[in-house]
Amino acid sequence: MDMKLIIFGPPGSGKGTYSSRIKEKFGLVKVSTGDIFREEIKNQTELGKRIENFLKKGELVPDAIVIEVINQKLMNLKDYILDGYPRTLEQAQALDKIAKIDAIININANEEILVEKISSRRICSNPACDGNYNVADIRRTIDGIEYVLPPLLPKNDMRCDKCGSPLIQREDDKPDVIKERLKVYERQSKPVIEYYKERVDCKIPFIEVLMNRPPEEVVQGIIEKLTALKARNDKGKTKSKVS
Repeated sequence: MDMKLIIFGPPGSGKGTYSSRIKEKFGLVKVSTGDIFREEIKNQTELGKRIENFLKKGELVPDAIVIEVINQKLMNLKDYILDGYPRTLEQAQALDKIAKIDAIININANEEILVEKISSRRICSNPACDGNYNVADIRRTIDGIEYVLPPLLPKNDMRCDKCGSPLIQREDDKPDVIKERLKVYERQSKPVIEYYKERVDCKIPFIEVLMNRPPEEVVQGIIEKLTALKARNDKGKTKSKVS
């Protein structure tokens, strides 16, 4: 079975962590619009300069540019997981023209938990280091659902394990900013998710996931469901060949 996946999830849901683990498990290429944009900007390509110009103005990168970038990236790829794409109906419809998606992973998360988790995130103050930690220790029940999300603490008090620099909180990791980011995600993603769920021409399996356990437990559940789906599809292909 070819494996072309999409992963959806709000900010702070662990989407990037999950997609990286899934990539490693199944030998996929992770395609992230954010990573592509950062690379283009870093290399100061013509495309990168155009993207940077929009971002500096606080504007969204136009669909036409995003679609062009992703289409070029997917052109020679067979197995991949899309992280951060598609974000709009136009992007989803453009993707339909070049790829048949095998499954969609949709991460659901409680807003109260997300705000606490994101606002507790601490990053290394050294720009050359990618140290990332979280001081929240969440262990409670909300609406009958148990949440167990332990902290990820540095070994030394508020200093990065990798380089020893002090840890800081990002400006956009403040509660008010987080709530606005979550509203934007809901507004953007809801129509796209409904588009995939409601289409009748080609039903795509949805793997619904709740972010209420440590990342290693959540991702293991996703991997088990993907493995079962792959086995069913491979079995179906074998039967088709025999008949």
